[in-house]
Amino acid sequence: MNKPTDYEIELGRIDRDISELGAGSPGAPFDTERATRYVYRLYQRASLTGDFARLEAAGAAIDELTGRLRHPSDLLFLKANLDFKFHRLAEVRRNLESSTALGESPQGRAILADLDFQEGRYDAARSGYDALVRDARTWDGLARRAHLEFKLGDAERAEQLYAESVDELTAKEMRNYAWVELQRGVLDVSRGRYEEAREHYERSSRAYSGHWLADEHMAELLAAQGRFADAVALYREVNARVPRPEFRQALGELYEFMGEPARAQPWYEDALNLYLDSARRGEVHYYHHLVDFYSDVRVDGAEAVRWARKDLQLRDNFSTQAALAWALYRDDQLTEARKLMGRALSSGVRDARLFNQAATVSGAAGADDEAGEYRRLAAEINPHLANFHVHR
Repeated sequence: MNKPTDYEIELGRIDRDISELGAGSPGAPFDTERATRYVYRLYQRASLTGDFARLEAAGAAIDELTGRLRHPSDLLFLKANLDFKFHRLAEVRRNLESSTALGESPQGRAILADLDFQEGRYDAARSGYDALVRDARTWDGLARRAHLEFKLGDAERAEQLYAESVDELTAKEMRNYAWVELQRGVLDVSRGRYEEAREHYERSSRAYSGHWLADEHMAELLAAQGRFADAVALYREVNARVPRPEFRQALGELYEFMGEPARAQPWYEDALNLYLDSARRGEVHYYHHLVDFYSDVRVDGAEAVRWARKDLQLRDNFSTQAALAWALYRDDQLTEARKLMGRALSSGVRDARLFNQAATVSGAAGADDEAGEYRRLAAEINPHLANFHVHR
């Protein structure tokens, strides 16, 4: 009999708590602490398993309980985190502003800095993260700061901050340690440093075994290294465990990258149907995946632009600006595409794939010297840019 993984052990513990906390006696007095622990465990289970349907159900339970409490700050923080996962940024801000205590707490200030970053206020986000780290040097504050530096192109500073984040973790926080190691691996993959990425991914898996998130990252790395059979097997396993459309799209793209478009099509169809079903329900967190799908999988410039404009309205940052620029390029709106790509790059972001797209847009618009410079910058950051990658 196989030894249970760390993921299975934690999931089992959460499930037992949910069963016990949800089995209150009929007619028993309302227990605020018990009810709060119950909805927290619902949220934790949904987050751990990557199940967005369960996450929405947890959100409904949080809303119902919040309405029954006079001081629901802890629940508002939980709801703010949940809304952030679904890109409902206006709801995040509303929850934080409804409680002065929450907005001024370290947790609330961290989310406000995250909002600044998502909404394109990079200096404010950096100042917010720096203030948090000055006040209390925590692993997640350092990791947040590292993520900003990673996205804005200072890989060395990001790596230093991630290493400092690891130093702040205790032996009891192995899942958090595993998550930071995954981020360090993603940083290496974005620079084409595959062996270093593998070391981080393997450390992550040893620290917290059995997690689908580590397997999904490893599958991308295997594909980037040309180990296609291993990558396909791992992607299929991840898709069996976590029925999320972005993982179906990733497997479809891998099959296509391998020169097997017929095997890619069912995965593409499934992914697109799930993306569109989500959008029909009024959900917004897959808008950026729809932009990517219509820009690079089933090229339809008009549809890509439509979804990109929706996403930009939610969060105006270099990522959504660049996505709209690429969609405009696919729709042959080259002048506007080049202008918007320039706006995205003016943030200071240094990303190989973004520079590569900028080169294509500039070249199509007739700016050959500019295109050449962007290609040089892209190759300087990641010399393996042509290898397989996924949209994150």
